[in-house]
Amino acid sequence: MEIKSNKINSANAEIEAIISMDEVNANVEKIAKQLSKTANVQGFRKGKVPVAIIKKQYGEKLVQDAESEALREVLNKGLEEMEISNESLIGEPSITKFDKSDDKIEVAVKIAMRPSIEVKDAASFVPDFEKPTADEAAVDARIKEIAEAQAPLENIKRNRKMKLGDTAVIDFEGFVDGEAFEGGKAENFALELGSGQFIPGFEDQLVGVKRDEEVEINVTFPENYGGEKLAGKDAMFKVKVNQIQVKGEVEVNDELAKKLLPGDENADVAKLKEEVKKAIEQEELAKLYNEKLKPELLETLVEKLEFDLPEFVVEQEIDMALNKKAREMSEDEIKELRENPEKLKELRETFREEAEKSVKATFIIDALAQDKSIQVGEQEVMQTIYYEAMQMGQDPQKAYDQYKEAGYIPAIQMSMVEDRVLSGMLNEKLEK
Repeated sequence: MEIKSNKINSANAEIEAIISMDEVNANVEKIAKQLSKTANVQGFRKGKVPVAIIKKQYGEKLVQDAESEALREVLNKGLEEMEISNESLIGEPSITKFDKSDDKIEVAVKIAMRPSIEVKDAASFVPDFEKPTADEAAVDARIKEIAEAQAPLENIKRNRKMKLGDTAVIDFEGFVDGEAFEGGKAENFALELGSGQFIPGFEDQLVGVKRDEEVEINVTFPENYGGEKLAGKDAMFKVKVNQIQVKGEVEVNDELAKKLLPGDENADVAKLKEEVKKAIEQEELAKLYNEKLKPELLETLVEKLEFDLPEFVVEQEIDMALNKKAREMSEDEIKELRENPEKLKELRETFREEAEKSVKATFIIDALAQDKSIQVGEQEVMQTIYYEAMQMGQDPQKAYDQYKEAGYIPAIQMSMVEDRVLSGMLNEKLEK
């Protein structure tokens, strides 16, 4: 067996070898002898099956196993020569050449390794920034907003035309093609005009209507409406306005503060303002992190940190981008690419730069996470999906199962790790 190993760079290597057929045949003999001791062959006692019978029965399978064993030996010896451990390998080795002749097999195997990334100076790339502060006007406006949300609805005394922001207490019944439909009827339903709670156009047509009036409202259900029987259909609603309500006034005082800060015996307006100020500043900081600082920091790390990328990982990323593009193309465009390999190659290369950046970012985040001992387990991913599903009124288990079946869990996990790594780096900068 002749082996030639070539460490292309720190992330890629290639092993070339010539395997003589004598070696393959010796492997066939060895495997056949081992099999003769364990195989069940009709007419022979277990362990007493002649090697010739084993060869005849298993034929080509023996040759394939013998060639696979020779390939494993090529890989092991090549890795040993280059002093590459199995733990550092990424993915499966790729056989790029397998030319078989009467007396030999010429093979080439490409392997990829996890790149070595020096991240000790990564903190130096975090930009300078100031923590957002909330002024008194913003705090007062937020408290006013909270107070209004706490205010009870009150019936208006003077009957007038309704306007956006009013709450209409209505009876209604909906009809499609002259027939009432299931779920289209209610009594004393409180609907805030302008909230977007009902079908588009419904609330707008109540503007200008007075208490005790009865009106007909004509709308069209959206094409993506949940119920298939109603999606895209024209509908007419008979509506009676029973009452018009507006928000009452709530005074911002210590009593409101105690209500909004339960469990705090010393709650007062000053403490409420303090807590609201903190909340606004935290919201603004999160917005600054997510919309500006984290994307810019990751882009800088990708630009500044230099290391070799495993070729096959980049090629996989390009393949995914190409497949995504193909889903957006017409059948004629796809046919043209199939018939023109050169054009397909050109299109494929247009995704290389972004693919390399994406792969590089993934390895950087992975290296920083290891350096900072940051981990996100599947249980934590599950809890995050459950929480978001409940916030949106969805079935948590169903939402999780859908993500899992679609294969999105690893991507969500990586996204959470990335968020934790970059937020941690920004927080460290903030604390200095």
